[in-house]
Amino acid sequence: MLETCIARVRERAPLIHNITNYVTINDVANALLACGASPIMSDDPEDIEEITSRCAGLNLNLGTLHMRTIDAMFAAGRRSNALGHVVTMDPVGVGASSLRLRTALSLLHELRLDAIRGNASEIRALARGAGPSRGVDVSAADTVTEENLETMTDFVRDFAAHTGVIVALTGALDLVADGRTCYVIRNGRPEMGRVTGTGCQLSGLLAAFLAANPERKLEAAAAAVCTMGVAGEVAFSHLRPEEGNATYRNRIIDAIFHMDEDTLRARARYEIRTR
Repeated sequence: MLETCIARVRERAPLIHNITNYVTINDVANALLACGASPIMSDDPEDIEEITSRCAGLNLNLGTLHMRTIDAMFAAGRRSNALGHVVTMDPVGVGASSLRLRTALSLLHELRLDAIRGNASEIRALARGAGPSRGVDVSAADTVTEENLETMTDFVRDFAAHTGVIVALTGALDLVADGRTCYVIRNGRPEMGRVTGTGCQLSGLLAAFLAANPERKLEAAAAAVCTMGVAGEVAFSHLRPEEGNATYRNRIIDAIFHMDEDTLRARARYEIRTR
């Protein structure tokens, strides 16, 4: 059951190393603390191997990419792989520049990643660059809808099978898949897109949930996505008429802080599609 995954995060309190977006770094740290994990942020190559050796998971985020962070990502990723730690990647804006795409593909090919989280356009750009995979050509939509759900589910599972990585494609509908099974998740609010950093926060949660639940990584990934979506719903229900996206951001973190097994069990809306 997905709800037990969050209990395991709170029990194990994994330390997560984040090389992440400078725009959202504080929110990522607070979201990790809220779910029961512990964050550490470091992107200096001189610091990396020692820091990441102390952690249970590594969250790589391409949001504010530059040459120092690229070197740091590879160094931290190699060290994490050597220690058997969880490594996740958020390919922010991967289709916006050749540097981002080249870096994301190199991370995918040279490191052993456990999960990738991105929106539909990011996952599509990454899939096109990663090589042939059945379904890539028919994944032209930038969002997952009920009308294209079957096609997009096949696409995500195919990409996961091709890379050997859990893929979390998030948007109006969220898809979390390995090569065989796909969770279709219907939690969240459209207003979450008006808050900078909800995706980055989720990527941090993803690393924490996987690190705390190494024996059931697909379920843990789905639980992280459900947790963020439910937090968005709960936070929105607490907004007053005069409040906007700044308050909403804080209420989302508060909702993660108060998330428990009962809330997730009652409010998570998902189905499992297996082939």
